[in-house]
Amino acid sequence: MNRDGLLAAALATQERAYAPYSQFQVGAAVETETGEIFTGCNVENASYGLTICAERVAVCLAVAAGHRHFVAIAVATAGGASPCGACRQFLAEFADRLPVLIVNAETGNIVAETDLADLLPGRFQLLDGDA
Repeated sequence: MNRDGLLAAALATQERAYAPYSQFQVGAAVETETGEIFTGCNVENASYGLTICAERVAVCLAVAAGHRHFVAIAVATAGGASPCGACRQFLAEFADRLPVLIVNAETGNIVAETDLADLLPGRFQLLDGDA
């Protein structure tokens, strides 16, 4: 895992978030098994249900580039908030276990280092296995 690269990418991307409603900027960086890092920031919408989270933006960009396997993700927010439930389930589509680095964007410090399996026990999946 490229810890320093992930953290720097998540922090840099967090500053580009479009969050005029919540004022809560989020940046994410996901590392693929080939070592490439894809970033995303949250993009809010006046119709709140159309808002997309940073974690999903990063994964979607990686998938669009042909990647399906990830080794870690870093998420940067003011105070160091954990990924939301929707993002946890979205990430679980691609990895049962995935290191998650949660960084406080105000200090640059990691406030938590956990695993997706710990954040989302009993994830939703197809009864006969993955698609």
